[in-house]
Amino acid sequence: MGKIRKTNPVKLVIGFIYKDEAIFISSREKLKKRFGYIDFESATIEFGFTDYYQAEMGSNLKRKFVSFRKLIPIQDLYLIKHYTNRLESKFLAFGKRVINIDPGYLDLARLVLATTKDYAHRIFLRKGIFAEVTLTYRGNSFSPNDWTYPDYRSKEYLDIFNQIRSLYVP
Repeated sequence: MGKIRKTNPVKLVIGFIYKDEAIFISSREKLKKRFGYIDFESATIEFGFTDYYQAEMGSNLKRKFVSFRKLIPIQDLYLIKHYTNRLESKFLAFGKRVINIDPGYLDLARLVLATTKDYAHRIFLRKGIFAEVTLTYRGNSFSPNDWTYPDYRSKEYLDIFNQIRSLYVP
């Protein structure tokens, strides 16, 4: 029989897709009030890997990632996804999102993203939220899995998550 062990807290990482910088800043500030000091913020990245969000959010979208100094309990990911969904809904324009806020966590071995979409490689957490291991740490860098989204496979994103990992101390 395996011995049940306590899990280490993990590093909260949030990805944003948006067009309007003011809405990004407002969202980021609300997240800071909730989760504390931001210890990493990526440069702005042009988001052109897919047109999935174009019908809802328009074109010329931008992407940013932030991470927080204070670590979170691993079991809180589903609660955080519910919170970010509510935050997105505060910025709706004509019933459509103008910002996408995707939480996940990072530890020494993986980047896990929360989602409301079920699929074969995703595990149900609670209350309509699933999780997927998007990146796995192998050797000296994060690496994509077969199901990893194209943007998360890019060197630019992998470099970002490697930087954030260097800030993680369990």
